[in-house]
Amino acid sequence: MRPGTLGRLALAGTRTDTVRAVLTALSAALATLAGLAALTVLAIPTPPATDDNGVRWSQQYSEALLREPGLRGGTAFALLLLALPVLALAGQCARLGAPARDRRLAALRLAGATPGQVTRLAALETGVASLLGTVGGLVVFLVAHELLDRPGADGRLALPTDVLPSPVALAATVLGLPAVAAAATALLLRRVVTTPFGVVRRARRDRPPRPWFALLVPAGPAAVGGYFPLLRWLERHDVQEPLPYLPLLVFAGGLAALVGTVLAAGWFSYAAGRLLHRLARGPAALLAARRLTADPWAGSRTFAALLAAVLFGGGAAAHRAYFQARYAAELAEARTFGDVTSAGDTFYLDTIGLVDLAVAVAVTIAAGGLLVALVEGIVARRRAYAALVAQGVPRGVLGRSVAWQALAPVVPAVLLALTVGLLLGRFLAGPVSTSTVDGAKRYVMPGVPLEELALVGAGAVAAVALTVAVGLLFLRASTSVEELRAT
Repeated sequence: MRPGTLGRLALAGTRTDTVRAVLTALSAALATLAGLAALTVLAIPTPPATDDNGVRWSQQYSEALLREPGLRGGTAFALLLLALPVLALAGQCARLGAPARDRRLAALRLAGATPGQVTRLAALETGVASLLGTVGGLVVFLVAHELLDRPGADGRLALPTDVLPSPVALAATVLGLPAVAAAATALLLRRVVTTPFGVVRRARRDRPPRPWFALLVPAGPAAVGGYFPLLRWLERHDVQEPLPYLPLLVFAGGLAALVGTVLAAGWFSYAAGRLLHRLARGPAALLAARRLTADPWAGSRTFAALLAAVLFGGGAAAHRAYFQARYAAELAEARTFGDVTSAGDTFYLDTIGLVDLAVAVAVTIAAGGLLVALVEGIVARRRAYAALVAQGVPRGVLGRSVAWQALAPVVPAVLLALTVGLLLGRFLAGPVSTSTVDGAKRYVMPGVPLEELALVGAGAVAAVALTVAVGLLFLRASTSVEELRAT
């Protein structure tokens, strides 16, 4: 097959294929913006040490996250984390209109295309859409870089608009993401056989998901929680130099909790379906329970991204409570010693505010991915829904079943992710130490930030409920009698 013919076939398709390509390009553009923002932060040069600037701060910026060299790595890492829900959204967008695309690929096989050509066609379709998105993201980034290059009243910049990543880094981002997307598509199609009569999987997921990854969720806080008790044990035994791999314990615990929450999303849906099947009494809940147990992996990528964002939100709430308690302790200590001017630094509280903003953005993107998964499920099962309506099932029952299917696994999983994030943040921060008048140390545990936790949890559930309300708009069109003859 010639490259020109392959390109024309990759760009051909129905309106659903066009929507899928547009959503894939949008996801690639958002991921490009996050990556370029992180590279820009890392591209800020560190000035040489002088008598007036011994700490080598970049004084041209108003934000400490950009001014201090030691904080730029964490800022860039937080920006890169925003790309995770975007990539999950891109993965979910690839499933949109999957039955129609499978029939189109089967028709190509019937016309004489080889399995390798069909695989290259699907990879090229994803790669071209991603390339258009990354180029668009680069254009938006460069335009915003010029428009936002405005110093404030103090002559400082709020954003690093005076620097750009290197051309190699720009090219690697713009070209690397489409290459990775195309390679991932080809890799996933290795388990798929496209025949002239349809698309089948070599190994179907007939077994229900196992709870092994879910065991990592409690193991993470347990590992992190043992850090400070182990340090105190070493201090009591006069160990002057702590073991060098103790920080690895904290990192491994946090990573285990995050990986367990993400990879166990399918098991969460399956367990919620089993529980709902036992407790449900109405037809809507029973339909939702059967759908959850039959296909617990539907939308699991974006569901996992939502849980990861909620977990970070719980950890940020715990750190906010810690810094608020430390701020209050510093003020009280300053009043005790009569030096109020030396206390009251709100830098860390402002930083947590930026983390909360990043969590809100991640939840919004993950909710968009859930909306795509919900609409894709409704459209893919439109013939079954239309048959149920033709047999007398009210559309309200189907709508409630869709709502049950979306919210039943989300509510308990969000509560679990909030709890794990709170425990991780609490164990990492530890107690707040204050000094009394006689010089003794006193440790105070910060309170539980119920308001912040409720805001994060309710925001995530509300975002999912909003996606359900929008997705139900497609239900009426997908349950018409004409859909019984849809191909």
